[in-house]
Amino acid sequence: MILIGLEREFRGKDAGLKTNALVALGSCVFVLISLTFRGEDYVDTTRVLGQIITGIGFIGAGTILQERGKIEGLTSAATIWCSAAAGCLAALDFFVELAIVLGLVLFINFILTIIENNLIRKREKKEHKENAYFKKP
Repeated sequence: MILIGLEREFRGKDAGLKTNALVALGSCVFVLISLTFRGEDYVDTTRVLGQIITGIGFIGAGTILQERGKIEGLTSAATIWCSAAAGCLAALDFFVELAIVLGLVLFINFILTIIENNLIRKREKKEHKENAYFKKP
């Protein structure tokens, strides 16, 4: 889970190493606490998972900003959500699934960002050429 935070820190994002590590740790702790009550009457340990999803949704919403028609922070919010899921997987001893999730998050945030940036540059270059072509001398 620290790898997720390191990737965000490397990119200079506000929700970086500490944020993602703490979200994963907190999610893990809440699931572990709920598991201590497993088997008792009137206890549904899966409710904690639902509450983590809700709580992390609230935190993620706080990372999304809109300024001058541009929305920022969506990837950070989604990454925080995935960090919470990773913490839940760790608490439940789903280590193979955890490794897959970590790999996918890193792939999405690192490799797909490179691809996305290349596509954006190509689009902007094309728009610049079109604008230059239609400009009056």
